[in-house]
Amino acid sequence: MTLVWKKLNELISRRNGFFLLLCGLFWLKTIFAYYVDFSLGVRGLLQHFILWLNPLATTFLVLGLGLYIQRPKWRYWGLLILSLANTALLYFNVIYYRQFTDFMTINTILGYSKVSEGLSGSSLALARPHDIFYWLDLIILMILLLAKLIKINQQPIPRHLPFAVTSFALLLFSVNLTLGEANRPQLLTRTFDRNYIVKYLGIDAYTVYDAVKTAQNNQNRAAAKGADLTKVLAFIDQHYAAPDPQKYGLAKGRNVIIIHLESFQQFLIDDKIHGQEVTPFLNHLYHDDQTFSFPNFFHQVGQGKTSDAENMLETSVYGLPQGSVFTALGSDNTFQAAPAILGQKGNYSSAVFHGNVGSFWNRNSVYKNMGYQNFFDANYFKTQGNRSLQYGLKDKLLFHDSIKYLEQLQQPFYAKFITVTNHFPFPLDDEDTDFQLPDTDDKVVNQYFGTAHYLDQALKEFFTYLKSSGLYDNSLILLYGDHYGLSNKENLSLAPLLGQSAETWSSYDNAQLQRVPLMIHLPGQHHGGIQEQYGGEIDVLPTLEHLLGIDNKGYIQFGTDLFSPHHDQVVAFRNNNFVTPTHTVIGDTIYNHAGDEITHPSKSLRQKINRQKKQVRTELQLSDTVNNKNLLRFYTPVGFKPVAPENYDYKDSLTRLIQARQKLGQQSTSVYSKNKNRTTSKTYKSDAPQLKQTEMQTTPQISTSGQ
Repeated sequence: MTLVWKKLNELISRRNGFFLLLCGLFWLKTIFAYYVDFSLGVRGLLQHFILWLNPLATTFLVLGLGLYIQRPKWRYWGLLILSLANTALLYFNVIYYRQFTDFMTINTILGYSKVSEGLSGSSLALARPHDIFYWLDLIILMILLLAKLIKINQQPIPRHLPFAVTSFALLLFSVNLTLGEANRPQLLTRTFDRNYIVKYLGIDAYTVYDAVKTAQNNQNRAAAKGADLTKVLAFIDQHYAAPDPQKYGLAKGRNVIIIHLESFQQFLIDDKIHGQEVTPFLNHLYHDDQTFSFPNFFHQVGQGKTSDAENMLETSVYGLPQGSVFTALGSDNTFQAAPAILGQKGNYSSAVFHGNVGSFWNRNSVYKNMGYQNFFDANYFKTQGNRSLQYGLKDKLLFHDSIKYLEQLQQPFYAKFITVTNHFPFPLDDEDTDFQLPDTDDKVVNQYFGTAHYLDQALKEFFTYLKSSGLYDNSLILLYGDHYGLSNKENLSLAPLLGQSAETWSSYDNAQLQRVPLMIHLPGQHHGGIQEQYGGEIDVLPTLEHLLGIDNKGYIQFGTDLFSPHHDQVVAFRNNNFVTPTHTVIGDTIYNHAGDEITHPSKSLRQKINRQKKQVRTELQLSDTVNNKNLLRFYTPVGFKPVAPENYDYKDSLTRLIQARQKLGQQSTSVYSKNKNRTTSKTYKSDAPQLKQTEMQTTPQISTSGQ
């Protein structure tokens, strides 16, 4: 022990020893937090290397500020105070993460966020015995400094040293950022999970990044005023499409089940590989006369991908030209979204089921602002081992394991299931499928068909349950693809499977492949069929509202009812390109319906295209203004009550649902109550091998706690 103290004292007594010691200690604490208290989803040697590297740059940068203090005694105390502040930031994030499975935002730290609950009085209950590790070094060093057992080196620091340390830290951060971007492209521009920023860049860098984004958002909002809504309201009013009287209220009072088909493209419908249908169940559903099927339905997402699709589905407002509304603005923006509208207009309860962490795409904050009463994320499911892939619980298990929660919802309900298995790079364990894959030279393309087939099987199992439980006949089931699964680059390998040639593949073909499914299944009505009108994700909410007998006039929604005779069939892409039933416009290039480029358009066609270009540009700009300036805070539709996110808590949702059911007694409308207070989960039939393995090990128990 004496030898250790002697060596430590020798290090501290060096001119830069105290600085290096503090850097090393804080680096160790950060690595400890990464592996013990945070769940960052680190995979592969490169991600582990980046994780070990990222605290170094910011630690040198932050503590290096203390080296600019010239007087030795003040420098030592300055370094200690900087290390104390950095440790406090790290530890408060540890406590916050234990409670919310997320990292603190600047608004949370400053204490005026309307969404984040911050560190509550229960923080002491969240403390763990090992937390002493975060503070012990600082306590010891402070005592040693006060007792003058640490000898302060009185030698002046060379004037160039602080600048050299800062320069080295910035260089190291550049290397860190480059490696992070290489492993996760568009790390800072898309920002789909705060976990990713911390994993690749560290707590300090994340905090600075969040501060910059917060400042930008606050600046935009500070400049906003109610008058900014004038142009928006004028456009919405002019753009409104009155409902088709024959469709209006067709599904009034029914449950609404939204099934989010991850990365699922329209070309998969009716497609065959080696003579086998890729999606036999969806093919049947697509052609069922109880289904309204839309082959000319396009995704309209930008960098926000899945979150953009959700945002358009729930609000009929576009995503952003860069980044994601959910992550950049969603914690504080005002939304007038489907769960709140249906809850207020039709007394709908609401829930989302998703087998990934709640912080992904900032859903655990955004859903509260949208008025979702329940969010069953990965905390509510068993996700260990081969039950999950990179983006969460496998689809068959998601549907199967959600039933014990779904059956407790009071009817009518608005429930959304977000599938993940059919997500790039489309990996799937051999035990999960025996589908014979295509044999192109592109592994990603081949695997895409296998995961799509698996998703199809999961849907068939879920529909079988809906019928056996009695939910089927009283529900509207809406299935939609959120965005493309295969990129433009992979489309060249896909082309032969679609009967086309990679040599003649064009931008027009890429645009047409942005079709994704939209199926609105209404059991009991037989007037469905293939709908040829063009539309996009922005049109889903107005269509759904009118089917449920809710007029969307008066709401700020940029889409129009797909069934309306006045529906606008100009489908805008987030990059200002667009498609119509007669033309596709990519930049300045116009293609006709056959895919031929029109090099010499007539005057009337040029005028028509220019009008449509102006409309698309105006629509996207107005939507961006609504988002960036948070304009909905200035506008409340007649009969709508603004959402109070503080009223929602996603912990212990099952317990609250059970208590609500018990309180209602015979008035309860849940499936569980309708089934004479017996669970329907045992009637769910699935061939998922993981369920058979579970049955062999133990009988699964219903959890009543989400976190």
